[in-house]
This record gives sequence, structure tokens and C-alpha cells, in this order.
Amino acid sequence: MKYKCFPVALFSALLAVSGAAQIRPRVTANELKADVSFLASDALQGRGTPSPGLEIAGEYIAAQFRRAGLEPAGDDGFFQTAEYQSVTPNPEAADLTLEMGGKTYQADRAAMSVQQPVAADLSRAPIIRISLNDSAALNAMSPGSLRGKALLVDIPDAGGAAFAGVRRIQAAAGRLAPAIIIFSRSSGAGAGSRARLREASAPASSVPILVVWDAAIRGALGASGDATVSVHIPAPAIQTVKLRNVVGVLRGSDPVLRDTYVVLSAHYDHLGVRGTGEGDRIFNGANDDASGAASVIAAAGALSALKEKPKRSIVFITLFGEEVGALGSRHYCQHPVFPLAGTIADINLEQLGRTDDLEGPRLLQFNLTGFDYTNIASIFQKAGDESGIKVVKHEKNSDAFFAASDNASFAEAGIPSTTISVSYIFPDYHKAGDEWPKLDYENMASVDMAITLGLFRIADSNDEPQWNADNPRTARYIQARKK
Repeated sequence: MKYKCFPVALFSALLAVSGAAQIRPRVTANELKADVSFLASDALQGRGTPSPGLEIAGEYIAAQFRRAGLEPAGDDGFFQTAEYQSVTPNPEAADLTLEMGGKTYQADRAAMSVQQPVAADLSRAPIIRISLNDSAALNAMSPGSLRGKALLVDIPDAGGAAFAGVRRIQAAAGRLAPAIIIFSRSSGAGAGSRARLREASAPASSVPILVVWDAAIRGALGASGDATVSVHIPAPAIQTVKLRNVVGVLRGSDPVLRDTYVVLSAHYDHLGVRGTGEGDRIFNGANDDASGAASVIAAAGALSALKEKPKRSIVFITLFGEEVGALGSRHYCQHPVFPLAGTIADINLEQLGRTDDLEGPRLLQFNLTGFDYTNIASIFQKAGDESGIKVVKHEKNSDAFFAASDNASFAEAGIPSTTISVSYIFPDYHKAGDEWPKLDYENMASVDMAITLGLFRIADSNDEPQWNADNPRTARYIQARKK
């Protein structure tokens, strides 16, 4: 069946809610294609954080926000600026030696990566092992209990669940004070020379982190018994860089509720240029997440065109550094442009353009992470029903991917949040083949219409989205909201 982008009937549903009339849809599949194809072009070199390509992408998005009629909300026009330090591991590679059962194992330098560059010289530090997702064991450890010891964490699989577990381990480092954290996994890439970023105003971490995928080391660690590790990590090189979130606001119409806010967010960075040698080394990130950034632009244009605005203000944000640790969203939540106490929801957009999910085609539908964590899904289901779009819960990935995108930063601050996507995993996920011609822009436009309608409904309601207190996974977020 041939479906058209933003059909008049669908847009009329939005107009009927708002009371506006005599207005045509301002967003088309061609406009989405124009935005994505520029943001994901080779000229922007994969929009790494930081990079000249990311700066150009930010300027482009700011121009589109300006064109849509948004009010600039940053400290520098549409830009919320952040000063970071780029910390690059010393070209002199790290060394790791494992002693176990009377045998010594030297890790292959090509099978190691310095994830958190902190100078270290350890000699025969005892190894304490913990399962990646054993939160109970992690929480039971007393402060400082790992001082002088190496915390070893095996990562069985990649994906959203692993990402969340890694973040929990890293967050616990300051409390437990291990001498080093070693993540052991079955595969990896790179020799550990890629720069890491940390906020300039934040205290520097004192805990080095290594990722090791050396087969001999992993084989030895698979056996039971005591083990010690000796590690040398040379001091890193440090350079100050400026990074920018792009922030615009559409002011609400209600004299009281206009001082409350709904956030629509997406990250505009990707992985940059990686690898060496011949072939395509530009990770363009068309679906992940130029599609999300283009959809934020589309929603801004569609809602700005309404004669009658929603009651609450809508904050449109494209974020830097999601691919290197959700840096932009964490920075916003630590330095909010608008009060977090008055921010009622974050709707985050990821991977809206590819319909060729590895599990099968995904046409005229989208997913929400944390589907049962809040009542946000029910709002979008109603908007989807009116727009001919199916809103679905992926039984495996809905919860697993909740902490794998920028919505997690808002959730940690207590703000009801979700990430909307069409496909969780597609054939070119985090590969150089994620290029703009592979997106289905007709489908993307129809999905964006339903998202825009749902966003309007949240912003125009007297009621705020709520965490689901009956779901035990939301307890930490509810506590954060109370604070």
C-alpha cells in the first residue's frame, strides 16, 4: 500500500485539537530527506564528539530552529555551551599482566582499550569479580571496600542491558574506590588511542578503566581461583574543548502552564571517522541519529505553525555526545536551561528512519522504551490510533534499552521520559553503512506526525505524565522526582 507523508486528514486531527484552522502541513518526506542527507553527509565526517562536523551540524540545526520561529534558549543564542576536557590515552600503550594459578599471562596490547585514561601503576593487585548486572552485590559493598583492588566485570553481550550495567559499575566507582576497573568482553576494536571527554568543572576521576578482549586472559579468568593483576597506564594528554547543545523553545499559551515544560530531544552526534586503511570509514549516522534530529526540527516547524499554541511550553533540544556517554543530556540535566521541577516530561527520539529491523519490517509503527514505566505510552497510543500508526511494546527491548539513550539522564533527574524509535537494531547499526539513502522517508513522515500529535497532547493537557508506582523498576525515578 502506498502511504503519503503527513496526510491532510492526519494533520487535521492535530488542528482539531488545537482549534487552529486553514493551515497546511509544513513538513514533508522531502524536507526530512533534505535534513537527514545534510546531517549524514560525508562532508560532516560522522559528527564525532568533538569535531568540526559536529559544529557544522549544530549550526545547521540552529538555523532550522530559527527558521521554524523558535525562541533561542541557550547562553549563546540557540547554543547551550559546555566546556569539556578531551583526554587522550598516551600513545605508549597500556600493559596488563595477570597472575593466576602459578601462571602468568601478558595481555595483547591490540586486544585492550583504555576507556577512562588515568595514569596507573599497579603491582599484583587482588582481583574482585562481580557480575555485570548483579546490582544487589554491588550495593552491598561498603564504601572504600575495593581500595587497592581491581574490580573485574565480565560483559557477556552488547546492547542496551549491557550499557546500563556498565553505567552502574562506573557510577559506583567513587564509592567503592577500586584501584582499577577491568571490563572483560569477547570482542573489541581499536588500540585505545581514542580521546575521552569529561566536563571541565567536574573533578577528574581517579579510577582508570580498561576494556580487555584478549582470549588468553579471558580463558584464564574463566577458571576459579585467586588472581592478581599488574597494570601500567601512562598519563594521558589533556586538551580543553567546547561542546554545544542546540536549544529552542516554543512558548505555551496558558498564563500559568507556560512556565512548565515538555522536552523533545534527540542527539545529533555519531561516531565520526574510525579505523584505518581502504574503504568507507565514515560512520555517517543517518538513522542513528540524524533521523531523530531531523524529526525534532520537523516537530518544531509543525507546532510553530499552529495559530493556537499548546498550554505548556515545548523545549526542543538536540544533544551532543550521546555516543560517548550521554554527555549532552547529562550536562543539560546538571545545568538546566529551564527548571527541572517544572519539566514534566522528556520525549527522546532515536532511529526513526529505518524500517528494516533485524526482526522484520517495521512499517507505520513505533516503539517506546520503558513502555510500562509511565503513562506516556497511553498518550501516544491515542495519537497513533488517530494517525494510523501502531504504537507497540517490544517485550525484550522496551526495558533493556530504557537506559541506553538520552532519556535516561532525564529519568535520573526524576522526569518521566521515554525514547521513541521505529527500529531498535537494524543491519547498519553503528556501522559505516548507516547512510541517508537507506531511510524510508515516507514512513518516517507518517510516524513523525503521530509523534507530533502526541507531543501536542502532553503539552496541552492540564495533567502531567506520571511514573507508574506499581512498576518496581521506577522506584529510583520516583524518589528522584520527589527530591
